[in-house]
Parts: sequence; C-alpha cells; structure tokens
Amino acid sequence: MIRPYILAESNWKSIKESDYELAILPWGATEAHNYHLPYATDTILADTIAAESARIAWERGAKLIVLPTIPFGVNTGQLDIKLDMNIYPSTQLIILNDIVENLNRHGIKKLVILNSHGGNDFKTMVRELGARYPDMFISVCNWFRWSGREGFFEQEGDHADEMETSMLLHLKPEWVLPLEEAGEGKEKKIKIKALREGWFWAERRWSQVSQDTGIGNPAASTKEKGKRFFEMVVDEVAAIFVELAKIDVTCLYE
Repeated sequence: MIRPYILAESNWKSIKESDYELAILPWGATEAHNYHLPYATDTILADTIAAESARIAWERGAKLIVLPTIPFGVNTGQLDIKLDMNIYPSTQLIILNDIVENLNRHGIKKLVILNSHGGNDFKTMVRELGARYPDMFISVCNWFRWSGREGFFEQEGDHADEMETSMLLHLKPEWVLPLEEAGEGKEKKIKIKALREGWFWAERRWSQVSQDTGIGNPAASTKEKGKRFFEMVVDEVAAIFVELAKIDVTCLYE
C-alpha cells in the first residue's frame, strides 16, 4: 500500500493536488557499527523513525512529506576504517542548499532534518541557509539525544551500543549478527581533562578510540527493549511534527 506521506512511494497524480506544510529529510550515514551491526544502521534508523513518526503525525492531521533518506554522512574521524563513506560538511551544505531551494520554490516553507548520525552537525548550515532563505523555517532533530533515553538502557554508549543494537534487533533482526560475535565496545578516554569534560572539543580518531568500532557494550541488548524505545521515540517525534506542521512560524515566541 502506498504511504501518501512518503515522497518515494507517491505519484504525480496525488502530489500535484497536495498541499504540504512540512517536509522531513532523514539523514543517516554508512559506516562500521562494531562487528555485529550493518553499515546502514544510522540510515535504517533515520528512515524508519522518519516514516513511522510521519505516519502517526499524518493520522493526527499533519500535512507532511518525507523525502528520501540520505545515506552518507560526515565520517572524517574514520577515514582509515574500510568503506566508511565520508562526505564533507561543505558537501552536506551544497546538498542541503539544493533541497531547501527546491522546497522553497514549491512553497513548502518548513523543513525538519531528522539526523541519525553523531558526526553530522547541521547547526552552522541551518544558520547559513536561514540567511539565504529567510522565509524558510529549518529545524534539526537529533532523535538519539532525546532525554527519554536516560535510564532506559543498562550500558552507556553512543555507537553500536545497547540502544542501537536493541533497535536493530527490533527493526532488522536478519541483519544483526549474534551478540556473542560483537565486540565489547570499549572506549579509550582522551588524556586531556578539558576534552573529557566537554567544554573543549576535538574530533575522535575512531581507530585509536575503539578496537571494534563500537562505543558502548551491546551485550544487554534485546528486541523487546528496541521495540519499546522505538515506539517511545516515534511518538515523541510525531508530536513535534504535528506541532511544527500547524504552527505559524511568524509567531513562534510568547
């Protein structure tokens, strides 16, 4: 069945008669995720969270459209890891500019970038595009930073960890190797105190930080945890989609 809120599945007959209030651009990456998860992990999560959140929002009356998921992200800290596919931030800006230009031309003035990869940082791009297209409202959803994650999983991590592994066990179990084949996801901490504390920043050199490319032990992952967390995330994201679709962006502040 065609999902009318997914651009890739829609057709000109329906699209030309539709008025959309909001566009969603899922953005992932293609990179190693420990030994057990697929390279497409971030893209799968971006794609499925965007689609399911859009379904819920559509059923609640939001007029929105999900654009095709972009599968390549910034992986400049992983250039020596085989077939980790890197595009530069400058390339992302060019791609994003062209998408925003198209949406603006067709009268869709609101865009959410649904980001699923920690290496993607869209803030400066959104600032620049906001100056170029002042009638566009562009926002970024980093769903993996949602505060509801705290206390949900036993092991902390941020890459191929218990959270991502649990979600993939729910969404794509056939693409996940048995957990006994996964590495422990041990992370070496940087020696400089200010960088550990977070008020200084430097990019992590992935092959120096993690032996198996994971950060966070996935051993306690289960599909049940993944299902519960996925459903919680998409419901939260859907609520924001509904709000963004309906709000007058000229009256955002009170």
